[in-house]
Amino acid sequence: MVHTGKHCLCSYLPQAKNTDVQRQLENITEPLATMAFDVTGEYPHDQLRYAWKLLMQNHPHDSICGCSVDEVHREMITRYDKALEVGKFLASEAVESLTASIDTSLFPTDSKPFVVFNTAGSAKTGTIETEIEWKRLPFSQGVPEELYAQLKNETLPELTVIDAKGQPVTAEILSHEVRFNYDLPKDAFRVPFMAIYVKVRLVVTDMPAVSWESLALTVGQNTASALPTIVSEADDRLENEFLHVKVESNGQLTVTDKTTGITYPNVLTYENVGDIANEYIFKQPEGDQAIYAHDFPATTTVAINTTKIGEITLTQTLMIPVSADETLAEEMKAVVEMRQRKAQRSKELAPFTLTTKIRLEQGSRQLKFSTHFDNQMKDHRLRVLFPTNITTDKHYAESIFEVVERPNGVSASWENPTNPQHQHSFVNVQDATHGMTVSNYGLNEYEILADNTTIALTLHRSVGELGDWGYFPTPEAQCMGEQTVAFALAFHGADDQNRTFHDGQNFQIPFTVAQTSAHNGRWAPKAAYLTIDSSAHALTALKRKEHQTEIVTRGFNLPNTAAAPLEIKISGYTPTRCTLIETPHEKPLSAILEPAEINSLLWTKSASVND
Repeated sequence: MVHTGKHCLCSYLPQAKNTDVQRQLENITEPLATMAFDVTGEYPHDQLRYAWKLLMQNHPHDSICGCSVDEVHREMITRYDKALEVGKFLASEAVESLTASIDTSLFPTDSKPFVVFNTAGSAKTGTIETEIEWKRLPFSQGVPEELYAQLKNETLPELTVIDAKGQPVTAEILSHEVRFNYDLPKDAFRVPFMAIYVKVRLVVTDMPAVSWESLALTVGQNTASALPTIVSEADDRLENEFLHVKVESNGQLTVTDKTTGITYPNVLTYENVGDIANEYIFKQPEGDQAIYAHDFPATTTVAINTTKIGEITLTQTLMIPVSADETLAEEMKAVVEMRQRKAQRSKELAPFTLTTKIRLEQGSRQLKFSTHFDNQMKDHRLRVLFPTNITTDKHYAESIFEVVERPNGVSASWENPTNPQHQHSFVNVQDATHGMTVSNYGLNEYEILADNTTIALTLHRSVGELGDWGYFPTPEAQCMGEQTVAFALAFHGADDQNRTFHDGQNFQIPFTVAQTSAHNGRWAPKAAYLTIDSSAHALTALKRKEHQTEIVTRGFNLPNTAAAPLEIKISGYTPTRCTLIETPHEKPLSAILEPAEINSLLWTKSASVND
């Protein structure tokens, strides 16, 4: 039997689309709407159900795996876009209610407060870039072009960011611009205006799970930090308190985990090979030799260099074949089984440029990457390789409510040319002393190479047919055009792999930021909605019960095979166990998260809490 290996590759569906929608609904909109219910007494059950149904229509196992005809996937994009817009709108409605109830009265009256939300289920470190409206002039005050010119000619004062106690927060004022915008009040006519928008960038470190913090842009001196900058421009090096990263002259990285003292060479190895199979299965042409980016010239430029953020842009241009040779078209028409194909790559070469942003942030143990390319080639696969130099016969990947342990090798019955596997947000290789975790955004395919030590993450596949049982051309599966992919790298010692797993999940969950006004509110300017006292617990749901008002939390045990302490608290609510379908569970509450447990809790407002 030939294993088709359908593994949510989404070979020509933009891979991040599904992740966009799932993370928006599950990790942003539902948590924000759940918190906002305590303010409004309303929860958008019907709208969320509509968005989830749209997403589920994209989840039949051939559709979500990218194993269908072009027309199917065009329609999937429409559903993704609809569901995402619903999620974003509902999130904005919730944020508006929440920020109106958060006390920002401590900020100066002439400042511009904004609130940062971490809706992830664990502490998160990362960069925030946001625009703050500094000044507006409504169209009712004059002619649009005159209002534009008036604001354009204004000189901005020196600006800084402060917290609710008036303490300065290290931030960068990146730029400002004047542009048109409008409000659409629910109880009035539209309000068009011109406004000055200031772009601000800051790093948030270890922000607690499901929490918020109020900050403000205000007039003041933006004091510089005494810490060294992240990038050493003289030798293309990035360094913070946890990682030392050297960009070598060939574009590969040498990374040292300063906590364990272990150095990992040849990190970030880009590999390009031919692909003469189909949407279901990858097949490299016989005798085809991999083309590596580090065999071509590499250039670097420093894009960002502050005490909080360092970013180096790496540019590598490979010369790769433009497609397979003419034999492939004939073999596809003749429905030659992919393992029997003799097609080779074309002798005609063309440039294929990879532009990678390598980012390291203060306080972060995660090295982040964003790679851009304009694909004009056919019949090929691009991967990035991370050698771990760890000798082991197994690895770990996030799967459905578990971190699954998988063998690196295959059984005797496995007849696929390669051994690709599916992951959600991360894959990990470790031994008794240390390990490496590679995280992704919408890049669901990985493979542990035959050396048993290297993690290979698939970034792109170009193929021209559906495959399986006949000849069904899919020219759009060649994935032509510009694409940007994102992934991250982290390391751990003997007993802190859970941290890298949480960071991998949080890599897919952005901060939510919203501007507000200085006003009184019943909620503190900085607080957490819930607390989870367990590094083993991975939160997968924070929502209101279907058609009801109780809160549902759900999570699973990251270590999978080991029990761990667990304590979850939501102020003003009392928990009981429930099932996956939100009905009462016969088991009592426990302070232990059992091995492989999916922990579902139903939270009812405590009797002592007034509405």
